[in-house]
Amino acid sequence: MAETASPQTTVVIPASVPTVAVLGPRDEFLRVLERECAADIHARGNEVTLSGATAEVALAERVLDELVTIVRTGQGLTTEAVERVIHMLKTERLERPAEVLSTNILSNRGRTIRPKTLNQKRYVDAIDKHTVLFSIGPAGTGKTYLAMAKAVQALQAKEITRIILTRPAVEAGERLGFLPGTLSEKIDPYLRPLYDALHDMLDPETIPKLLTAGTIEVAPLAYMRGRTLNDAFIILDEAQNTSPEQMKMFLTRLGFGSKMVVTGDITQVDLPTGTHSGLRVVQNILEGLPDVHFTRLTSHDVVRHKLVGRIVAAYDEFEANNHDEPPRRGRR
Repeated sequence: MAETASPQTTVVIPASVPTVAVLGPRDEFLRVLERECAADIHARGNEVTLSGATAEVALAERVLDELVTIVRTGQGLTTEAVERVIHMLKTERLERPAEVLSTNILSNRGRTIRPKTLNQKRYVDAIDKHTVLFSIGPAGTGKTYLAMAKAVQALQAKEITRIILTRPAVEAGERLGFLPGTLSEKIDPYLRPLYDALHDMLDPETIPKLLTAGTIEVAPLAYMRGRTLNDAFIILDEAQNTSPEQMKMFLTRLGFGSKMVVTGDITQVDLPTGTHSGLRVVQNILEGLPDVHFTRLTSHDVVRHKLVGRIVAAYDEFEANNHDEPPRRGRR
């Protein structure tokens, strides 16, 4: 009995699109595609021949179409971006990866800030649609960075008149008084990540002027007490380190014409033993309330070094299987 030939199709990369931009230097992206799609792929000039199981060939064809579309928008591809495109096509049927990866939030000094995963795009879209938004997920998922980009975008579009960035300085605790320097100097290390992100999004020489004018305010959470914040984009970072009372205090600072984004990782609580996390508690109180939205990011949304995503996933698996057992330490 004669063997049935594997389905085969040929994809022609348009002459207007550089072939190397789609296939990668030395066909690096093509090798990723072949590995992830379990198909035989051969390129000759601008023609790519695909063979294998019908579903895998169809997937590879869709991936190539998305890569061509992304390159046409003027973006450069990376191995990580190709892997994200493939992951999205394997898990999502409604939104095109090219649309997700081509969404521009903010451009500064030749650098464009965009969502890099489907969940990140949904997060960014939810910020536009809701007044109060909670973003919960592990480190490296862009929770605070994307919120800050949206805040700068809103400021530049004159949708708000100021940006307020705040974090709890919980690690300092009662030891704050023993640190050298003024109160500002003592607290500055806890706010430094917010300043670093601002430098990615604005011209460095304009930041001191905006801070002096109060257009941008970076302050510890304790400084929010007693205030009403109108016409502002307010971001609370590291919210897992708030108490329920602090979370309520913060949320009730909301004024007219303002938007709030609360970010945190409920697996990284640094509060003293016996103190509940305000971010954990607020989920049970506000979820389902109109104009309040919860976005949950996962290890699949980590956009740092790809090993970070694997580390986060490994910890998630460990904690799911060992609810109360701490990691074992080796003998010294």
